[in-house]
Amino acid sequence: MRKLIMGIVEFREKMLPQYAEQFSKLALSQAPDALFITCSDSRVVPDLLASTHPGDLFTMRNVGNLVPPATAEGVSTGDLSEASAIEYAVLVLKVANIVVCGHSECGAMKALSTRNAKLKTPNLDKWLCHANNAAFRLEHEGPLDDRLKPHDQLSQLNVLVQLEHLMTYPIVRQQVTAGALVLSGWWFDIATGDMYAYLRTSRSFEIIDRAMADRIIARLAARAR
Repeated sequence: MRKLIMGIVEFREKMLPQYAEQFSKLALSQAPDALFITCSDSRVVPDLLASTHPGDLFTMRNVGNLVPPATAEGVSTGDLSEASAIEYAVLVLKVANIVVCGHSECGAMKALSTRNAKLKTPNLDKWLCHANNAAFRLEHEGPLDDRLKPHDQLSQLNVLVQLEHLMTYPIVRQQVTAGALVLSGWWFDIATGDMYAYLRTSRSFEIIDRAMADRIIARLAARAR
């Protein structure tokens, strides 16, 4: 807690002067380009990893970067917090992109893999049901990358399942169909610091280096025309 408090003081004394004008403008409105859905894990820091600033990302974080699917009427089958964030991002902020970002060594994926009965975590157990399809696919279809540890294989498949869950929301499906919204799956390797993007053509996660970034941006630009 001391580190947290002193960090606030350091920001106030050293960083705030650089951001004062930006915060003044953001106090009136926000216009982020993307909804970034990722895990609560302390090692995943979206603004650091993407070199973003206040106002750039609308971020939703939870254990396992999960998106409970919606009914045909668009009502969440899980926690309303996630559904509310999706609705606000799409309908009010009108984001052009939604990114689901999983990561290596994810505690939620480890818990889903082991299902340790000794741990009294009824809420976590119930929450992780939204990743059950990923576990099913890993068992019956195999991993995207068999070089990874089993829980990391599960983590990658979980990203794809959560993208499918997003498409169960009518507002998301409508915007994607209209070409106004793009869904992307990313995966962060904590050990190396590398970020990967899922490519449907190769059915694999590939590292986002300069060349990959240029290809992704070109595809986004083509869709926007």
